[in-house]
Order: sequence, then structure tokens, then C-alpha cells
Amino acid sequence: MPRFLREFFNRNGVGMGSLMLGLVLFWTVGLIILPQLSMLDFSFRPNLPPPEIGGPKDVYTVENYKYLIYGPEGGSQDYNAVDLRVFYRTLIAAVFVTLFNLILCYPIAYYLAQTKGNHIRIFALMLIIPYWINEILRAFALRIIFGETGVLNNALVGLGIFDTPFDFIRNDIALYAGLGYAYILLMIFPIYNVIESLDRNQIEAARDMGASWPMIHRRVVIPYAKPGISSGCTMVFMLSAGALAAPQILGGPSSLWFTQLIYQQFNDNSDWPQGAAYAVVLLVTCILLVLAIMRLFKVNMGDIGK
Repeated sequence: MPRFLREFFNRNGVGMGSLMLGLVLFWTVGLIILPQLSMLDFSFRPNLPPPEIGGPKDVYTVENYKYLIYGPEGGSQDYNAVDLRVFYRTLIAAVFVTLFNLILCYPIAYYLAQTKGNHIRIFALMLIIPYWINEILRAFALRIIFGETGVLNNALVGLGIFDTPFDFIRNDIALYAGLGYAYILLMIFPIYNVIESLDRNQIEAARDMGASWPMIHRRVVIPYAKPGISSGCTMVFMLSAGALAAPQILGGPSSLWFTQLIYQQFNDNSDWPQGAAYAVVLLVTCILLVLAIMRLFKVNMGDIGK
């Protein structure tokens, strides 16, 4: 038995250790790896009627992936401009949502980690309580707030900022705000967990040496908090790119999300192989982007796992 397993069982006991290990394996293999492998297999299959599945026509093909790039055969365009545009726009929007969350959540996480007192517990509780409500209900609440007759427009018109209600839905402001709000805790708490362990004497020493607050954050806090920042950005980016409920509820007529195309292929068109191919492309692209950014900023997987 490997040493780490012996230490694990010695620390947790054979019974509890076996249960914990079994649950982790079931979660990882049964609910993540096997479904992804099944989807990958589907993506290389043709879309056939049920009686023909497993027959001579059910052979592996790359046509589902070619469709994303070139569109249907005999189409009027050389490339599948609509789907590719939606794909790139989804990735770019997910990057902007991640940056927005980072800019918003870093000061909050720093304040929570470096400030003492009971009011901090109340503040943290106020952040958590809204997430007791279902994500879909929160999205509908935001749609009401950002609607033409919603609270925000009524306030802006009442204050004289706008003469007429502003269409936050059609301009995608509600969508980006909803995505940022949906994953705000996933950015705050990883950064908070790291900054909380930062020795405050380092900050005090930098202040004594005349460093300004921007320099302290740039030279001391941010390098120390890099594992938390990397973890939060990874989770927010992956979940934003793969979001479905928020784009469906808060998106305007022209703000189609790539996950909505996947949903249409699976449910509306009953084309599971095509939907699986789209899902695989989105997953692999997101993973490659995350790995590229990690390499650019010299972050390894061990930092994210801390």
C-alpha cells in the first residue's frame, strides 16, 4: 500500500477512510470521468434513428466537429459564422465576467481577512444568505430589478438620470451583472482563505518603510494571494462559460450563449452527437485557456489546490 494511503487510513481509520475514499472515487469516476467519456464517444457518432444505432452506419466520424467550423454541407457560407461567433463571444464574455468579479471581490476578501470584530461575521453572513435561494429564482429576481418597469429603472428615472427607462436586458447589462453575482462567493472565499493566513507584520513592515497601499498590494498581498486568485478565477471562468440558466433568463434577443446552442442540439433538435461535440469543444477550449493563463502567470495546479 502506498505511504500516503497508509497515513490516510491511520489518520481516519479503516472504516471511515474506506467510506471517504469510496465516495471520492464514486464522485470523480462515476459522476465526472465516465459521463465525459460517454459524451466524447457520442461526439464522434452520426445522428441516427434509434433502430440504426449500433448498426453498420454507426461508425466514428468527425462530421459533428466539422459542422461547428464549416456549417451544413451546401450552405451559403464557407464557415459556420453564427455558431463560431457565439462561441467566441461566450469565451470573451466569460473572461470579462471573471475580471469584473476579481476587481469587485479582491477588496471585499481583503477587508474580511484583515479586519477583526463581530461585524465581519455579520458581513460574511449577509454575503452568504442570498445564496440559500435557488439560482433560477435569483436570476428571475434580477430580471425584475433590471426590467423596464423594475426598481433600478424607476430609481434612475425618478432621479432624473434617464428620461425614459433604459433597456438593461437588451444591452446585456443584466446578463453580465447576473453572471457576476451568481459566482461572487466562488471568488471571495478562495482569496479570503489565503489572505487570512498572511502575517500582518509584513504589511506593517512595508508601511514602516514608506510603501504606499497600492505598492503593498502589488508587492506583498497580491503575490501572496496568487493561489486564491487563481482558484477563484478558474472557477468563475469555467462556470461563466458553461452557464445556462442566467443566459436563458437574463439574456437579450441577440445575446445567445454557446451553452444555449448545446441545449438546442440536445433537446430541440434531438441531435445528441452534435450537442456532445459542441460540449466537448467548449470544455477542452476552456481547459486549454485556463492552463495557458496559469502558465503565463506561473501558477501551478498545486497553488490552485491549496
